Amino acid sequence: MPQNILIIEDEPTLAKALCLGLDRDFKVEVASTGQAGLNQALTAPPDLILLDIMLPDIDGIEILKKLKAAEPTADIPVIVLTNMGDKETVSRILSVGGTEYLIKSDWSIDEIAKKIRQILAL
Repeated sequence: MPQNILIIEDEPTLAKALCLGLDRDFKVEVASTGQAGLNQALTAPPDLILLDIMLPDIDGIEILKKLKAAEPTADIPVIVLTNMGDKETVSRILSVGGTEYLIKSDWSIDEIAKKIRQILAL
């Protein structure tokens, strides 16, 4: 049975590309807002979450904090996908429980899929 991946990403083109690139190996669901992603994760916890930082409603780091503070999602690995590569942002992501942090423009979909398989030990 494929692992469940939740993508919380507001950019439709990137969300679609991630879905197409990952759906051959994983069961993929997408939330286009932070609140929708948070609700989805708490209702039906996935095996891994891909989280954007810049979302229209809630900052991704705030979502990460809420995910790590909630019992059903506390142990779920979260890969943060962002275009923000400054040391302060990276430090904040890792300090609140981000598993991995990837700069969107530096990673292909295949490389992201490989990273997910490594984290899930597949």
